Amino acid sequence: MLKTGKDYKYAVFPPSQPVEYKIAPNDLMSFQIFSNDGFKLIDVTTISEGGGGGYLGRNQAASSLQYKVEFDGTVKMPLLGHVALKGLTVREAESFLEEKFSSFYNKPFVLLEVTNRKVTIFPGSEGAAKVVSLNNENTTLLEGLAEAGGISNSGKAYKIKLIRGNLQDPQVYLIDLSTIEGMKKADLVLQANDIIYVEPALRSANRVMSNILPYLTFVTTVILFVQFFSSKVP
Repeated sequence: MLKTGKDYKYAVFPPSQPVEYKIAPNDLMSFQIFSNDGFKLIDVTTISEGGGGGYLGRNQAASSLQYKVEFDGTVKMPLLGHVALKGLTVREAESFLEEKFSSFYNKPFVLLEVTNRKVTIFPGSEGAAKVVSLNNENTTLLEGLAEAGGISNSGKAYKIKLIRGNLQDPQVYLIDLSTIEGMKKADLVLQANDIIYVEPALRSANRVMSNILPYLTFVTTVILFVQFFSSKVP
């Protein structure tokens, strides 16, 4: 599974790695907007024809609204329509939306949170794949592996593949976590839909034995029966 050829050219990590999560297509985001630098919460579910939303008191709960980042990287927001957020960090997206909403509200204050970030991890043993939610905005490769239970006993710590981007033409990085030098790459921030694949060690002898064991058992049983009946014959 997920094998690469002998001369496969792995992607090269750029000199500087992103230190924050970046918004990607299919992300779901919770959205809240306040006025007066966060003094009053705006209920965007009651937007009037004049363009303004209702105000909620400081102790009132906000409407729980989810906004999806579409395939083209845009999000359909109240009053603004489709705005491009793909590739922005959450902080950058908040600042961008605050600037846009300043046309409608006094000193808008925006809070965003990506709620469905996840990665798929194959830790190096059969049947142990896990889908891990990225609850921490800046979850690293090492933390993701730890969430999945760590590298299995049969996994190769020196041959970990990070598969990122469009699966039709993905970027595949090779990471070696068996050395201190290789561990320097373990603090890279995971992005939504990353695939972490720990190559399992070959167990040819065990597989051969598991395949031929039923036949050996059958042959042994036949031999025992033959010997038993032979001993009964006068």
